[in-house]
Amino acid sequence: MTHEFESLRPALAYLSPDEISQIEQAYEFSRSAHEGQFRKSGEPYISHPLAVAGILAGWHLDAQTLIAALLHDVVEDTPATVSEIEACYGKPVALLVEGVSKLDKLAFESEQHAQAENFRKMLLAMAQDVRVILIKLADRLHNMHTMGSMPAEKRKRIAKETLEIYAPIANRLGLHSVYQELEDLGFRYSHPNRYQVLAKAVKAARGNRRELVDKIKIALQEKLEHCKVEATITGREKHLYSIYRKMQEKNLAFSEVFDIYGFRVVVRDQPSCYLALGALHSLYKPIPGKFKDYIAIPKANGYQSLHSILFGPNGTPIEVQIRTADMNRLAESGVASHWMYKSADAALNDVQTRTHRWLQSLLDIHADHGDSPEFLEHIKIDLFPDEVYVFTPKGKIMALPRGATAVDFAFAVHTDVGFHCIAVKINYELMPLRTQLRNGDHVEILTAANASPNAAWLNFVVTGKARSHIRNYLRNTRVEEAAALGKRLLTNAIAALHPDGIEPDPAVWDRVVKDYGLQTREELFAGIGLGRKLPLVVAHQLLHVQGEKTGVPAHPHAISIRGTEGIAVELAQCCHPIPGDPILGFIHKDRGLIIHTHDCTSIRAFRTDPDKWLDVEWEAEPGHMFDVSIKVVVGNQRGVLAKVAAAIAEHGSNIGNIAMEEEDGSPYTVLYFTVQVENRMHLARVMRGLRVLPDVVRIFRIKGRKDGRAAQPQ
Repeated sequence: MTHEFESLRPALAYLSPDEISQIEQAYEFSRSAHEGQFRKSGEPYISHPLAVAGILAGWHLDAQTLIAALLHDVVEDTPATVSEIEACYGKPVALLVEGVSKLDKLAFESEQHAQAENFRKMLLAMAQDVRVILIKLADRLHNMHTMGSMPAEKRKRIAKETLEIYAPIANRLGLHSVYQELEDLGFRYSHPNRYQVLAKAVKAARGNRRELVDKIKIALQEKLEHCKVEATITGREKHLYSIYRKMQEKNLAFSEVFDIYGFRVVVRDQPSCYLALGALHSLYKPIPGKFKDYIAIPKANGYQSLHSILFGPNGTPIEVQIRTADMNRLAESGVASHWMYKSADAALNDVQTRTHRWLQSLLDIHADHGDSPEFLEHIKIDLFPDEVYVFTPKGKIMALPRGATAVDFAFAVHTDVGFHCIAVKINYELMPLRTQLRNGDHVEILTAANASPNAAWLNFVVTGKARSHIRNYLRNTRVEEAAALGKRLLTNAIAALHPDGIEPDPAVWDRVVKDYGLQTREELFAGIGLGRKLPLVVAHQLLHVQGEKTGVPAHPHAISIRGTEGIAVELAQCCHPIPGDPILGFIHKDRGLIIHTHDCTSIRAFRTDPDKWLDVEWEAEPGHMFDVSIKVVVGNQRGVLAKVAAAIAEHGSNIGNIAMEEEDGSPYTVLYFTVQVENRMHLARVMRGLRVLPDVVRIFRIKGRKDGRAAQPQ
């Protein structure tokens, strides 16, 4: 059966005889392990790992990678183990095989969770060694070429996964030809009918336009020769998925997509790129705004080229790419160029540096998010194919995904800059942090030592790094605030049971913490503060009170509330309590302590469960403004709204929201205000100030919903 290996041998000519011998040995190991296994197409299974190794050999990958490619399915599909592979071929090969192998699906509740966990495992392995993803991309490429015998539903699922994950990763690593091939294959199996129709249209257009394409190519060649620029020109056809995507994004019919064909001009050196550009611009006029210089500002994956769209004969748009031979080599092979062209080329080193930086960012995101579905979400965000290029105050170029904001930029500069940013200057003008950045923007972030991330930032950030760090900060802050509240609640519960103030000894703490399956007291405090554990129950356990609950005093000490504790204490939206109102605290699972007024209509049904309620009181000087809703009935007079708003402002209150209700034919209008006051006395002053207005008929504070019906506890 070794004749199958002979088909691979010519592609291994760049390796030493010893390395080829090791690869042949690995082939025999894999063939033996997969003996009796067949693909859906009926071919012996060994044909797949052999084809994957062939693809990688085409990229001139090292012997370890080719051995791992031949063995990449043996751990998953045969009795062979990683330990066995390590013993035969060494630890590096074993790590590559382990990184590519899927996890045991039986360990997961759902296929979706297993898929997310497999991506997490693969991407982490890739961050340690980029060869893992190169094997996986070759594996996916061969699978996509041989999917014809699979059920249609499975084909669509794999095609969707290819378009969402594998093609963008290939693009991010600069493997341009692999990226295009995966996109076209993904398109073919996810939308088979659309693919067939478009492929047929492109084939017809190719015949119709061949004469025009040949004519343009000759004109380009003659112009460059006349300007003494040595160049090789090739016609280039856009791949099907890029045509389809353009039709979708711009809502175009196929007949309206003219730049299906382009031309690649490969010149001797970098200065010649710009000479060629000038020559071609003098031949055909460039379309304004359609020129991109990726030589001066390379793409994030290291891609370099000049792109320009020209008005060709009869007004036909022509896309031209101008680059050197080295740039062309990098554009096709990307990160794999490291193995294909082992040299001291600065461009190759730059690609490796960029790739390493991106892979390191995957580890940074994972450090903040072990939860696999969330990790995969961040990875998808970071696989944006389009970038914007902006400048730091020192003139450094930074690449960010399309749609990135000033906050994304701040986190890209440094995590600390992101945490403490308060404002941004874009092109030397102060702008909101949510401002989306554009190519060429000069961006300067302003910071403050006491600033911290805002939950609202999650509504507009687009990079995985920014989203990950903000979420992690908010999660930690929530736990810290909940722990502080939980400690106060537990201290109060202990004082209620033992007014003498007994402090549990450390051994009791350790035992109770362990009983709850926790590691530290802080985790226990956080659980109490988030409403997951009742403080009186924990207090009973801590103090070894084994008797009846009748020993618990009926009126434990009240908890003091400032109203500014943060997310661990929440003021209910149904009754808008303010300082001076009699209040109760409702322990809500996961949200901590919710404060309601005593007479809130939405809590009547819950008052019967005393274990969920705590007596709370306002601190003497909360020092904060609180939202409260008021209803004002006024006569239908010109300018009455302005008079009421002015009166509210005169008494030191801000207006948060205004709504109006006018009944047909009625001489009165109902105004609803959300105003900010310091306490109940401040609200009384505001309401007295409104009552003296001649146009005000009635005024009262709203508790509950605007329509008067009870709401559920918030």
